[in-house]
Amino acid sequence: MRATLIHGPRDIRLEEVPDATILEPTDAIVRVVAACVCGSDLWPYRGVKETPEPSRIGHEFVGVVEEVGADVRTVKPGQFVIAPFVFSDGTCVHCHNGIHTSCVSGGVFGAGRPGRTGRPVDGCQAEWVTVPQADGTLVATPETPDDAMIPSLLTLSDVMATGHHAAVAARVREGGTVAVVGDGAVGLSGVLAARRLGAERIVAFSRHDDRAALAREFGATDVIAGRGKEGAKELKELLGGIGADAVLECVGTEESMGQAIASTRPGGMVGYVGVPHGEGGLPLDRMFGTNVGVAGGVAPARQYLPELLEDVLNGAIDPGRVFDRSFALADVADAYTAMDERTAIKSLLRP
Repeated sequence: MRATLIHGPRDIRLEEVPDATILEPTDAIVRVVAACVCGSDLWPYRGVKETPEPSRIGHEFVGVVEEVGADVRTVKPGQFVIAPFVFSDGTCVHCHNGIHTSCVSGGVFGAGRPGRTGRPVDGCQAEWVTVPQADGTLVATPETPDDAMIPSLLTLSDVMATGHHAAVAARVREGGTVAVVGDGAVGLSGVLAARRLGAERIVAFSRHDDRAALAREFGATDVIAGRGKEGAKELKELLGGIGADAVLECVGTEESMGQAIASTRPGGMVGYVGVPHGEGGLPLDRMFGTNVGVAGGVAPARQYLPELLEDVLNGAIDPGRVFDRSFALADVADAYTAMDERTAIKSLLRP
């Protein structure tokens, strides 16, 4: 079978690898129908995160179950399934508390390292994937979806769930004001999540016309091009001088976190989901003086999947619009280049 490997900075290759196989009785093999490139994949692609040796990459996919292990009970061959980017058993204390990303038997697909149990973990930009802990991980759709719905279903594996997690962590409420730092696919999903949760005014920070336009279509009432302190100043001027009730930080840099905290009203909340990069700490003096809170982290997509899936199936949300370019798996290197050069918001891959 073919799968994507990263060899180093800007060195993405589609190569022949051993076929996906059942390694444990709790495994399932899934034929990939659609996968994609994540913004977090760009960190090793750009060399910000080291790649000590060639490794499988990719953690977002949907597909059809081909084979299941002897202990799998909740999915069966032929079903269309969504796979969260972190696999989990669904039974440990962390899963019961809704934090599937800390599952004692879990791990991240395509992380370039073994999962918590020490077994190798497949990357998902591939033709087939072995899914550990299939019962706790995979979510089957009621029936095989129309092809047009597949992009939106794919977002539930990570990007839409992550945007939703930012909104939940920031305590977005009906009638509230929200600002979103980051205009990538996660930030745009955060705009959609804030609208879904009933925010009355949603301000997106963006200086790219195509992303700003989609942000407005997703529910942003205003768009600000400024960044950093200047962007926060513009936001406060727009909102009567006090800042937003909730701010979604969807980038992961020191500058973006600083901008998010500076954009939050006293007593407000920042929900952060950007993978942190940088050594700077939080401005605790400012947070102490203003009672601004910070919450968030890696999104427990499996926890959110049922409610978000329902809204995709009934047409309430269409998050798949973040995919503005589609590539064959054979052209996966071009899919990375497009995102790296910002000629794509998010690249869809079709084996």
